[in-house]
Amino acid sequence: MIDCLILIFDQIVHAYSKYRNKVEFQSYYIDLIQFYFYTQMQGTIKKLTDKNFGFITAEGQSKELFFHANELDGVEFDQLQEGDTVTFEVSDTPKGPAAVKVSKA
Repeated sequence: MIDCLILIFDQIVHAYSKYRNKVEFQSYYIDLIQFYFYTQMQGTIKKLTDKNFGFITAEGQSKELFFHANELDGVEFDQLQEGDTVTFEVSDTPKGPAAVKVSKA
């Protein structure tokens, strides 16, 4: 998540120098945020528990993301196995980032 934020900040600084018009800059900024935070990511299920939650390691990330069975899309929790490749989106929760809309790749 930090890597993503650093990349966004770098691109915002670059865009600010490019777009002198405030409306153009705001439009670019919104598109950039939507691209990084609303696109599907891919990862591997690292651990599953008997309490209907687990952890995913996202590609290119070292920190694991929590997910709950309620966030599964098109697959049941008991159909998942550790090592399965999944796609998901990242959402900020009160306890930190979590994987949502999790489905088998």
